[in-house]
Amino acid sequence: MALSPGTRLGAYEILSLIGQGGMGEVYRARDPRLGRDVAIKVLPTACSADPDRLRRFEQEARAAAALNHPALLAVFDIGTEGGAPYIVSELLEGETLRDRLRRDVLPLRKAVDYAIQIARGLSAAHDKGIVHRDLKPENLFVTTDGRVKILDFGLAKLTESAAALAGASVLTSPVGTGAGVMLGTMGYMAPEQLRGGIVDHRADIFAFGAALYEMLSGQRAFSGATAADTISAILDKDPPDLPLTERHIPPAVARVVDRCLEKNAAARFQSTHDLAFALEGVSGQSDASAIAAVPSAPKRNRREQIAWGVAVASIAIATAALVVTSRSKARDDPAAIRFAIHSPDGAVLTFGPNSADVISPDGRRLAFAAVPRGGGPQMLWIRALDSLEARVLNGTEHVGSSGAFWSPDSRFVAFFADGKLKKIDVGGGAPQTLCDAPGPNGGATWGREDVILFALVGTRGLLRVSAAGGQATSATTLEGSRQETSHTRPSFLPDGRHFTYLVQPGNVVYVGSLDSTTPTRLLTADSAAVYSNGHLLFVRQGTLFAQPFDPFRLTLPGEAVQVAESISSNSGIGFATFTASSTGVLTYATGTNAAASNQVTWFDRSGKSLGTVGSIADYRGIELSPDERRLAEHPHELPGGDLWVRDLVRDTTMRLTFAGHNTGPVWSPDGTQIAFGANAPPPGQRLLTAGDVYGGTFNLFLKRSDGAGDASVLVDSEASKLPTAWKQPTSWSPDGQQVVFDMIDPKTSYDIWAVPVSGDRKPRPLVRTEFQEAQGQISPDGRWLAFTSNRSKRMEVFVIPLSGSAGTWQISTDGGAYPRWRHDGKELFYISTDRKLMAVPIAAVGPAIEPGTPKALFGVRFGATFTVGTAWSPVANTPYPYVVTRDGQRFLVTVDTSQQATETPLTVVVNWPAGLRK
Repeated sequence: MALSPGTRLGAYEILSLIGQGGMGEVYRARDPRLGRDVAIKVLPTACSADPDRLRRFEQEARAAAALNHPALLAVFDIGTEGGAPYIVSELLEGETLRDRLRRDVLPLRKAVDYAIQIARGLSAAHDKGIVHRDLKPENLFVTTDGRVKILDFGLAKLTESAAALAGASVLTSPVGTGAGVMLGTMGYMAPEQLRGGIVDHRADIFAFGAALYEMLSGQRAFSGATAADTISAILDKDPPDLPLTERHIPPAVARVVDRCLEKNAAARFQSTHDLAFALEGVSGQSDASAIAAVPSAPKRNRREQIAWGVAVASIAIATAALVVTSRSKARDDPAAIRFAIHSPDGAVLTFGPNSADVISPDGRRLAFAAVPRGGGPQMLWIRALDSLEARVLNGTEHVGSSGAFWSPDSRFVAFFADGKLKKIDVGGGAPQTLCDAPGPNGGATWGREDVILFALVGTRGLLRVSAAGGQATSATTLEGSRQETSHTRPSFLPDGRHFTYLVQPGNVVYVGSLDSTTPTRLLTADSAAVYSNGHLLFVRQGTLFAQPFDPFRLTLPGEAVQVAESISSNSGIGFATFTASSTGVLTYATGTNAAASNQVTWFDRSGKSLGTVGSIADYRGIELSPDERRLAEHPHELPGGDLWVRDLVRDTTMRLTFAGHNTGPVWSPDGTQIAFGANAPPPGQRLLTAGDVYGGTFNLFLKRSDGAGDASVLVDSEASKLPTAWKQPTSWSPDGQQVVFDMIDPKTSYDIWAVPVSGDRKPRPLVRTEFQEAQGQISPDGRWLAFTSNRSKRMEVFVIPLSGSAGTWQISTDGGAYPRWRHDGKELFYISTDRKLMAVPIAAVGPAIEPGTPKALFGVRFGATFTVGTAWSPVANTPYPYVVTRDGQRFLVTVDTSQQATETPLTVVVNWPAGLRK
């Protein structure tokens, strides 16, 4: 019942009724103590039935009263009268936004101006931890002097239960009935509200987007004949495209609306602070006269219409954390600012494929890998860019290949360790395991829809998993027609649906989509391609480039521009030490190739070093000649790397090959020939340039070990009708009659084949299953084949008969790879998962063998392997990192020094795009 004029409500005297609705009546009243008129909203008695809810309302209303912002209704007092709670606020002159919209559509400039005011007000409230939860045109008030006020902060928690009860009875009520108030509110609820999920400030952002859509178009974003229809529209449908041409709405403004209305809260603006900046950035485009000539934008899936203009505004956010700048629109754009970050106290930065250097999406914090100076596991550290201190992230011990990557809201860091994919809250807490990730990985990325993409070396394409955890499933599939062998280095574009990734062979960057299986080819690069500020960043031959990129058309409209030189990188695995945020912050490390630091070293069985051979290089394989006087080497150098033969007695080298990307040198039993693989064409076919990828076609060749003459073709992939993908010889039979080689088959992954050296040279499979099999080694008597396989869910060493009787014997007991036979066949060596060289006695008993107990000889960081924390997981196409002498007493090992501590600092560039305009 309405209160009569003159009625006292606490200290206030009611003057007149202003309005009423489902949530109560609003009165003009007089505050005699301060001599001013105020507004009093009296809420329904039902709203105070639950004491706990009333107490929460009072707490939130008091918090709202503490807010002080021009766009927020000033709250003066709260109380209860006759069982009905009321709230006292400033008295406004004007009308609600709903009333204003009923008259006609707002002018564009006024709609954007109102939106900026609302966003600023929401930001002020959200900064205090206060969420509105019921933002709609009815709760937005336009004063007579053009100011916008947000009404009813603090009421949602009091009214939400009553509203839910009311909603149950109106799901089939037609529009315009008595339930219309609820239906109108429902049209602005975020999907998570309708589902009864957790509601935070991003629900206000969704409601804001719905209100802004209505201000721009004059129509509701989501509506239906019944409440159920409205709910269905919010949950499953996109609103009609805004009338860009008719209303002269700049596309940048439309993208802001689209970003607000994302179904998934993680895909929206993550703060109203950023939202306000985005609107301010496009407000200059809202002058109809200035954009009347803008052509209409083609219709696209709304998920692809992301607020790219936000990137420009976000640069200012990151820059403000470091530099005091004027906010005058007349000032020049700030210049790029560079500075170095050095190792934290007590630790040393590590760079390489097993370290981390990752700027957060908001450009404010850096995750990097470091090892204790006194020894210990590599761990992740976190440092805010506006701080001089870094802190270790406990729980990230043994962080593995490719380091770490951030969640879109910059709250979590995900990382690989101990064969798992994990995430950890950088604010504190224990890590959470998301899924199994056995073996080395090839990069990962976390999208705005809480989807994580990652690559495991040897799997067929990228994998996806929910950021909440679960079973990883396939996200991409290798394309057989292109003879693709791997997909790695994924990186989400800002819409959270599209992503770039690297395809082998050829180091080709494609754009894929969660919604489509048809990728778009972009360019070739030696690293991942990362989107930042309208550009794709990537590395070629150690140089970091930025190339303009249209994220809607997925095209590259401009030329690549050099950003930095001497980036630490490794083209073989598509790795480079750079990251970039959407706010214009770039980080990178300089130095030599990230894997170019292996030293060939002699060891005895006890692990005592007996001296080194040659210089430090990125050795991708070594093979000792049968007479142990020469060493075939593959010191990998961009763009591919040739094979060399080193005379160990005179310490001289001879170049063996001159073109193509070469792999796996293997000596013939008499030492006169070397077999190798290369993506070079057979003799007589043109090679475009040294190291040319030759369309990704790998063939096998033979060449005299003294370098004389040309190489002859051992396996012509196309003529043999074999997959043209990677091939690598691993063993030559002791009778000299056949060469064993590994090959990637798009259908069965890694397989072991053999090819006769003479005659028809027709290849045949030796081990070909659904699992990975590689590194085949024929025993000295020619009876057995040792190899590595993941048929036991991890890499282990097995032995099978090469022909005749059946049988399979597992040699390693706790993971292993890279088997080697002693010359008499009575001992088999391999590398364990904890980086120890193992020896296993082997006894042949009739048609079977009896393996003994593996014994650890010594441990060392073997080169040319992919590591995972303090343990490593081998990859089938990784060349051998060691050889053994005939008597099994000495070992020549490529020792990896790339993970040793370095004092090389990390370079940070704020507002890096400014450097492109020099």
